[in-house]
Amino acid sequence: MLAQAPFLAAKALLTRRAEEGRGAGVDFATLIGLGEGGAAVYPDIDLSQLKPGTVVLGSMLARSLAAFTGDKLVALSIDQTRVTLEVVGTFSTGNALLDAGYAFTTLEDNRKLLGLPGAISGYQARVRDPDRAYEVGRAIGGSDYLPQTWQSNYRTLIEQLALQKRVSGIIVFLIVGVAALGMANVLVLAVVEKTPDIALLRVLGARGLQVAGVFALEGVLLGAGGVVLGNLLGWGLSSYFAWRPIRIPGDLYFITSLPVDIKASDFVWVSAMSLLVVILASLLPLVRALRVKPGEVLR
Repeated sequence: MLAQAPFLAAKALLTRRAEEGRGAGVDFATLIGLGEGGAAVYPDIDLSQLKPGTVVLGSMLARSLAAFTGDKLVALSIDQTRVTLEVVGTFSTGNALLDAGYAFTTLEDNRKLLGLPGAISGYQARVRDPDRAYEVGRAIGGSDYLPQTWQSNYRTLIEQLALQKRVSGIIVFLIVGVAALGMANVLVLAVVEKTPDIALLRVLGARGLQVAGVFALEGVLLGAGGVVLGNLLGWGLSSYFAWRPIRIPGDLYFITSLPVDIKASDFVWVSAMSLLVVILASLLPLVRALRVKPGEVLR
């Protein structure tokens, strides 16, 4: 575990008074009140200015409130308790749901807002391996605390992305299949064009497997060349889009840019499947070459 901090979450109505040339701002938000160590839990968000009486808004929430650094906001709880907060910054995670509905305050401010001195919702922790968040939570909390991981909080989004990845894999496989059929067509035409030459080689003593092996080798070389070029092109494009992500509407997809995660395992299994499909596709011209009868061709 890299960092941990107590927190208290509160739902509140945030309001900003109208000013000359600027209308009032009103929006609901979830306020995350962080205790000691909160900045270490969120190292990618600038919480250095966060102190009692201040708030850091999500970028889309700040836009909805038309609030800027230095503005005063009033947080209104469900029991009509009011707390005045000064905006000291904004953050952007790339997730529209978070940027539009969350803000960071201090633990003291949320306790005052809810009228619950000494209360906490739990502890937030930052772990070294995010995929093992549940295991770490169970190990730390034991039976006294229930771990609530990022996987459970965003299960729907994760399942949607996983489904899209599976669909993308199927599409890639179909593309490879179509390309393999095209290659098989080229090899079959080559066999048809070279039928007299094949017959002559057979008459001169070449065995059928030797002749068929020539076309099989041609298919493997074509497939291997395509795999190498495809890997180079795929790695280059993936690296470029990882460096300069594709922007997408955050209100539709919940993220503002297309994430790119380059994994060597993906290249390996796609290359292996591509070679397998190519080898299978080369069997058709190979069988056709084996069936060439020299006597009938040269007659």
